[in-house]
This record gives sequence, structure tokens and C-alpha cells, in this order.
Amino acid sequence: MSVLKNYMETYNRDHQHKVNRALHSVGIPMIVASLGVLPFNPLLAGGMFVFGWILQFVGHAFEGKAPSFFRDPTFLLIGPMWFLKKLRGKADAGVEASAN
Repeated sequence: MSVLKNYMETYNRDHQHKVNRALHSVGIPMIVASLGVLPFNPLLAGGMFVFGWILQFVGHAFEGKAPSFFRDPTFLLIGPMWFLKKLRGKADAGVEASAN
């Protein structure tokens, strides 16, 4: 199994609750988009960045687990990759979803 596939499967297992997944589906792109907005409107970018992270942590409260990046900072890069795979309909490929 590739290292990337292992990270993606771990990320999926750490993000099973439907509310957590929904909040991550908004929070992750908001955080990433804030980086592109920063040169043009630092105040807006800062608000987007902070609110995106708030959504992430609220989602983890529903999940009942600490964010994956607390264990390994590599997961800060895996989150956006998970979101892109989700957009393509492949985020759950090969991983059994929880009934949450």
C-alpha cells in the first residue's frame, strides 16, 4: 500500500461523522481559499481562515476525536486532498463508512 493511500484511509477513518464531514467540506476549501485572498484583502482572508478552522474543530467535537494533524502534521496536506477526492466522488473508495 502506498504511503499516500494509507494517509487517505486513516483520514477517512478519523472523519466518519456526517456533521464532521459536512463541516470539513466547507472549512477546508475556505481555509485554502483564504490563502489566495490574502494578498488582496487581508482582513477577509483572516476571517475566512479563522472561520474555516472553527468549522473544523466544531466538526471534531461531533466526531469525538482530536484532529488528525495533532498526531501527524502531514494531515494538514491530506485534508485538501481528501476534499478534492470527495468532489470527484472518490473520498470513500476502499474505506467502509460508519453508520454515524
